[in-house]
Amino acid sequence: MDGHEIGLFENRVYDGIRPLLAQLRSAGATLYVATSKPYVFASRIVEYFGLAQYFDQLFGSELNGKRTDKAELLRYAITETGVDASESTMVGDRSHDMVGAVDNDIRGVGVLYGYGSAEELTAAGASVIVEQIGDLFEVLSVR
Repeated sequence: MDGHEIGLFENRVYDGIRPLLAQLRSAGATLYVATSKPYVFASRIVEYFGLAQYFDQLFGSELNGKRTDKAELLRYAITETGVDASESTMVGDRSHDMVGAVDNDIRGVGVLYGYGSAEELTAAGASVIVEQIGDLFEVLSVR
């Protein structure tokens, strides 16, 4: 393994994510990944953990630093997919996720099972805060 691969797969999929993604797909949701991680690494991570089947497309930054800003990344994803931002939802656990959503007129759903706090997510513009993965399907189905 080279230096870039150290830690690449030292993650875990949160309990309940696979059933949630399957349920959303069954309900007809179109799902994308929008991460500030470099695309080349993010795509490998999603594949490694068996999550690629749930997503229509993955968007990440470039190794040269392009699209590391979440707002820029989401603008790019909107342009590439042609989705209606006002009909979209960004689920994230940090302030930059919510700021990116607000900057693109996307509803931001902050999740507390990640790294951010309710205060951080609310201050950054989250429309809704979700404590547990089990509560996400209902929140996402409201759209």
